[in-house]
Amino acid sequence: MLRKLPGAVCLVILSSCLAFSQATVQPVEPAPDLGASADPAAQTRQPHGTTTASAPATTAGATVMNRAKLRIGVGDLLDVSIYGVNDYHPEARVNESGDIDLPLIGTLRVGGATVEEAQNLVSKSLVEGGYFRDPHVTLLIKEFSSERVSILGEVAKPGVYSMVGTRRLFDLISEAGGFSAKAGDEVTITHRDQPNDPATIKLSDQPGKSMLGNVEIDPGDTIVVSKAGIVYVVGDVGRPGGFIMENNQPMTVLQAIAMAAGTNRTAALNSARIVRRTPAGLTEVKIPLKQIMAAKTNDMPMYADDILFIPGSAARSVMTRSMESVFQIATSAAIYGAHF
Repeated sequence: MLRKLPGAVCLVILSSCLAFSQATVQPVEPAPDLGASADPAAQTRQPHGTTTASAPATTAGATVMNRAKLRIGVGDLLDVSIYGVNDYHPEARVNESGDIDLPLIGTLRVGGATVEEAQNLVSKSLVEGGYFRDPHVTLLIKEFSSERVSILGEVAKPGVYSMVGTRRLFDLISEAGGFSAKAGDEVTITHRDQPNDPATIKLSDQPGKSMLGNVEIDPGDTIVVSKAGIVYVVGDVGRPGGFIMENNQPMTVLQAIAMAAGTNRTAALNSARIVRRTPAGLTEVKIPLKQIMAAKTNDMPMYADDILFIPGSAARSVMTRSMESVFQIATSAAIYGAHF
């Protein structure tokens, strides 16, 4: 049996009901997607305050990105199709001029273009010919005959190597067997689309700088590894020959003599000299070798292709010969290669 409530109590109850009915109901937060990353650091801030999770880099994604940079080259086999048109699905191989022949269009220049650029060219040609209003053209490179890179110079196995997508210099040098014993510290890279503008990479043996030279290589590039400089030591020494200048750094006279197993007892130290090629021709630099070896004067630098000639005391008549004769004797006696 209900009792009659006082008026004040009824007023309080009524006010509470009104307040509850006017309250804003907060929406329930949706449950997080179990497939998304829970790490806030894995999210990328977008404009206008929106946030989207960044997809992790995958090999497939990297391949797609690399292929987007690829350019069509001679010998590539192209597959062309139009969405919704089953009767138009030709294949065409790029000829030596960079052209392909397609039905309704005829000859079209696509050599050097990216896949997207070639698609636009095909679409534009079909529209201009009055065959379609807005064709959705898809072009695929079915065979990559042009995806090769040439590796020449001072590597163990020079040749032409196949590659797909962009790779890095050290990867391809490794594939060619690595640097040879005569390799220098410069690598020249010529891009297929810029044959007159080669890039020169200076290599370094310092860990912090070595990776700076590990640049990207594109299909069609030509890589040439330079030859290191060589100095020659001939005459009255223990082991005459040609010696590689590591990292193309200047070599001193004493260093060169040490690599040649030192001078013999019969060497005429005061008659030593360097024969050097200059733009003006051969020149002769006298070396105070006896004073250098006695630490009475500074050591002297030698540069690539220098010939250090140390005659024997019993053969001073050689000194009267012309520098051209000395150069000929030194070159014939020098052994082209490193001695370890």
